[in-house]
Amino acid sequence: MTYFDGYLKILLIVKIIFVMLALLGLYVKLHNPNNTKLANILTYWKGRSEFIFISLMSVLFIYLFNPVNDHVDMIDFELKFMLFLFGFTLLLTENWYTFIHKSIFFKQKTK
Repeated sequence: MTYFDGYLKILLIVKIIFVMLALLGLYVKLHNPNNTKLANILTYWKGRSEFIFISLMSVLFIYLFNPVNDHVDMIDFELKFMLFLFGFTLLLTENWYTFIHKSIFFKQKTK
């Protein structure tokens, strides 16, 4: 196993942890809404794992697309899958409320 393969496995583990924390947090909020302490802990660690995943993916982008030493030939199925998940992570965790409600294009006309 190369360092690159190990790095990708760490990325996958962090992503799995993020998904598990997100699902567990949703479960706690739906089935036991009074347990705010546990929900807050899960939300905290979900946010941390998301930050770690985005940071690690950013380092991966810098490594792969470095103009001095290009490594695009290293992109295989596993890496394509990680990039696919990264795209979904960015879309799903984006602050859509701010984008839609504070945008000049989506403003409600007042009478």
